[in-house]
Amino acid sequence: MTRPSPSPATRGLVVGLDLLLVVLVVIAVVQAPPGTEWLALLVGGALLAGYAVGRALVRVHERSVDTPRGRWWPDVAWIVGLTVLWVVLLWLSPAALWVAFPLMILQLHVLGPRRGVVAVALTAVVAVADGLLTRTGPGEPWTGYVLGPLLGAAVAVGVVLGIEAFVREAQSRQRTVDELTRARRHLAVAERERAVTDERARLARDIHDTLAQSLSAIELLLRAAEDAVGSDETRAHALVGQARSAARDGLAEARRVVQDLTPADLDRTTLLGALRRVAERTAAGRDDTRSPLAVTVHTGGTPRALPVPLETALLRIAQSALANVDEHAGASRAEVTLTYAPESVTLRVVDDGVGLDPAPAVPTAASGAPGGRGFGIPAMRSRVRELGGELALEGPAGAGTALTVTLPVRPGEVT
Repeated sequence: MTRPSPSPATRGLVVGLDLLLVVLVVIAVVQAPPGTEWLALLVGGALLAGYAVGRALVRVHERSVDTPRGRWWPDVAWIVGLTVLWVVLLWLSPAALWVAFPLMILQLHVLGPRRGVVAVALTAVVAVADGLLTRTGPGEPWTGYVLGPLLGAAVAVGVVLGIEAFVREAQSRQRTVDELTRARRHLAVAERERAVTDERARLARDIHDTLAQSLSAIELLLRAAEDAVGSDETRAHALVGQARSAARDGLAEARRVVQDLTPADLDRTTLLGALRRVAERTAAGRDDTRSPLAVTVHTGGTPRALPVPLETALLRIAQSALANVDEHAGASRAEVTLTYAPESVTLRVVDDGVGLDPAPAVPTAASGAPGGRGFGIPAMRSRVRELGGELALEGPAGAGTALTVTLPVRPGEVT
């Protein structure tokens, strides 16, 4: 923990104390009674020298009000030495009574509020006693000798404790500001880390829904083309052509993922058109070694343009769901239904495949469960959760699978 630094108010108090003490000691020496001039000069010089040495040793000008004060060495020793020299100077020159005021301020600042108040009280008693003992004439008023030191002591206590209270309050507020600044800095770091995590999740989802699906289709087409080489060159060339087309589509998607642009299937078309394009590509991607897959797209409600994030999410979810149907479900038919409601939109993907198998090690239909890549459903749930929607997945084993996604659409939301 860093040591609190002295405030400008504390520095100003100490500098003013230096000047006041020097001036008052010089006045006391100059106004010393005849016959005591040289002795007063010697004591006054010793008082100023002791003050200078103590300032260098105690370094009161660098002290904060929060630092420990009132130690026997050097704090108390320095104050006691100065007080003794002041008492001697007061005995030699009555004008040294005025030195009591800066001495009281110094006592409070060096010794702290507890020991400092005791020292101030003793100094006031000495000043009052000296005034009463040195009065000339029985009829001279004594109230000035009593009230003067007492009022000086009260002012000194009030000034020093008031300034220190003000300094403590300012330091407390500064600590609060520093803590708020550190907290805001930590929040900024956490926000950056969250943004990085979200961006990684977005890239993972987009890669899974686009590049991974394209690469899988390319691998299947090239495998079928390899089997056809030598026996059916026309079919082999056609399959290679389909693989090249899938590769071009995957390259376009990769560029859009990097630039975070609208999916290629949504370029210059509606969401329904993009879903039909994905459905046709999924059905055409089946090779001759597997049974054909028929994918149909239906709509309900009144179609309308949706915000780009919603259309992108629905298209990616449909791509991932149909990819899972194609790879895992063993289905011959799949239906994609997009239903528009006033305040929501629902995407439903249904197949007639093997359904959901409760055994964790067995691949399932549209779920992308263990045995496949295992990232499909978590990616879908992440997309839906970010948009405040709901995802439901159901399907008894052997009875197909139904994936339903509902996303809210705020009225008047711009696209």
